[in-house]
Parts: sequence; C-alpha cells; structure tokens
Amino acid sequence: MNPPPITETLRARVRHGRLQRLREQMIQRDLGAVVLVDPVNIRYATDSRNMQIFTARNPARYVFIAAEGPVVLFDFAGCEHLAAGLDTIDEIRIATTASYVAAADGLADTTRAWAREIHELVRRHGGGNRRVGVERFNAAAAFALRDLGLDVVDAQEPVERARCIKVPGEVDLMRASMAVVEAGVARLREAIRPGATETAVWSALWQHIVEHDGDYIETRLLNSGPRTNPWFQETSSRVIQAGDLVCLDTDVVGCHGYYSDFSRTFVCGDVPPTPTQRGLYQLAYEQLQHNLELMRPGLTFGEVSARGWRIPQRYHKHRYYLLAHGDGMTGEYPYILYPDDYRESVYDGVIEPDMVLCVESFIGAEDGGEGVKLEQQVLITETGHELMSTFPFEEALLGKHY
Repeated sequence: MNPPPITETLRARVRHGRLQRLREQMIQRDLGAVVLVDPVNIRYATDSRNMQIFTARNPARYVFIAAEGPVVLFDFAGCEHLAAGLDTIDEIRIATTASYVAAADGLADTTRAWAREIHELVRRHGGGNRRVGVERFNAAAAFALRDLGLDVVDAQEPVERARCIKVPGEVDLMRASMAVVEAGVARLREAIRPGATETAVWSALWQHIVEHDGDYIETRLLNSGPRTNPWFQETSSRVIQAGDLVCLDTDVVGCHGYYSDFSRTFVCGDVPPTPTQRGLYQLAYEQLQHNLELMRPGLTFGEVSARGWRIPQRYHKHRYYLLAHGDGMTGEYPYILYPDDYRESVYDGVIEPDMVLCVESFIGAEDGGEGVKLEQQVLITETGHELMSTFPFEEALLGKHY
C-alpha cells in the first residue's frame, strides 16, 4: 500500500493529536504535569528532535508538560532555534543538565536548581495539583522534587498508554516510514553476496535510512551462517559465504520518527537452500502466520498467549522472548508472551483498534545449526488487522521453486 502524501497539515494534526492524547492520560491519572527526558517521548509529545542518541544518555534536554497549561521545552544550550515556531511548544528555555559530566562536584547544587525551576512551573501551571510524573533522571532529581513538596510518580504509564493507541493520521506517518525502510531492505538484500561482510551488508540499510531522513537503527541485528543461532548476535565483520542464511531485524527509527520493525531471512548467493534451511524457514513462517491470525481486537493478551503457536521442543530453548509487542516511535507497550512464558503475574490487557503490533518468530535448534528470524508489523482494525510490512518472503525457502 502506497502511503499518502505527507503534508505539513497532516503533521500538525498528528502532533496536536499526540499531545492531546498524552494530556488525556495524565488527567485520568490525576497528574498536574509530567517532565519527560526520553528523546522519543519528547518527540511524541512535541514533534521536536535534537541529538536523540546523545540525549538518550544525557539529561541535557527535557520537556515540562502541564495537563492544563503550557509546554516548556528545555533544550541543549545553543539549540533553542531548532524547535522555534513549533505550535506544540509554548516556551523554550536552556536546559539545566543535572549530570556528573556537566556539574561534577557541583551536581547536588545543580540538581536542586533544576528541581526549583520545575517546582516553580508546577506551582504556576499545575492548577494546584502537586502530583508530577517524571522520567528517568538521576535519582537525586526525584528526591529534590519531593523535598520541595511535590508528589513524584513514574511518567511511564501515561506516556506508554498514550502511545499505544494511534491518533488520526499517525498511521499515515508510520506507513511513510515503512515504505522507506522496505526500500532500504531491498537495497540491503542486493548487497548480500559471497565475500561481503555482515557490516558491509548492514551498512546498505543504514545509508538508505540516512539518505531519507530516518533517525537511526536501534540494534545491530544482521547476522549470517552459524551466527544466526541463537538470536541476538550482533552484526560483525564475518565474511558471508555462498549458501549461508542471512537474518535481519530492521529495528529502524525512520522518517517522521516512526519505528519500522520487521524481520526477514535470506540465502546468500544463487544457490538452492538446503532441506534443513527450508524446514527451519517453513516452521518460522507457520509460527508467524498462526500468531498473526490472533491479532484482532477484543482478545486479551492472555488469550492470545494461550492460543499461540506451540514451539517444538527442539527449538523451545532458543525461542524469541515474546510473541508480539507494540510499535510506534519505537517498540512499546504491550508485550505479549509465548504460552510457555505466560504466568498469572504477567500483566494482561486487551488488543484494541488503532494499536500497531509486531508479531515475532525465531526458529533455531538448541543443538546448533542455523536459525531463521521472521516478523511482521500490523495495524489492528475494527475487525482484524492490516499488514504494514509487505516486504516479500523468500519463495525458495518456502519451497516454491528450486
């Protein structure tokens, strides 16, 4: 499906919808304000971005959002112009970086100064509500806010609950990101040849993403041959051989800040796959198709888990760690586990329309050999689901020729 044209009108509609949805979740939880430092959540709420990987590990950029008041962005010094004019932001200030790198022996004083500024915003714009959601600053920051009389809670719940249901127009941006990533994977597939290294092949996707205004790839999950099993072996300088399986999980934060997440497995070179390779691939495909049929509104996470595809014992130990997960600007709430991992202590919930979910499969034997990784991204509709990832599967591995 071709994505619609992305206009500034659409982008404005989406960013205002996201901010409004976040505020609705805040009000439901009786929060007067939240302070967000996660760069993905800052972009969700305001549509502003700046040095996302740097600020993922440095609290040098954050945003104050009142439930019924202004949005104040605290940006890195010298960067105030980057978000100027965004209609989701009422004021831009220079951030106070409460980290040891920035403050050293003065960290305690810097943290208290940071807390005083946030406290003053709550006093002025919180409507008398002193309950504030805060993300992961250093521990002393939360203590400093508490010492000033604020009731500090974790901001993750309202943010994740907001993000899990897509606002009108948001899926259009996700489809635009997916179109770019699928074109990048086609480019990567062409780069798979005997004698190429894993890193060289993986770089083809990186280059395409950068060329099309994507943000970054969250993981290094392209591997080949014996490195395909168990899963989660990071991309290396290994030289790919003819006949090797090559597995990829995209994990791309693409254009407009949206996560495009699907997995495919290829065969290197113009050689027929072995019966063992076809068998692994067909099992992974069967698992994926079975679990995709469970992606429909009204089913609880527990019901999906109980009805999930049963992994044969030989492949059980190396199974993927979950059946499905949420998708938006990154991987997000919810996690739905495989039947063997679901327990009463695991949280439950209900699949709802306008969720986007990624359904996972990995098949690799405990006693070694290659593995196969497959994954699809879907939009939950009123009656079922629609595929968002449409990159083709490998006919040769499905046994349709050769």
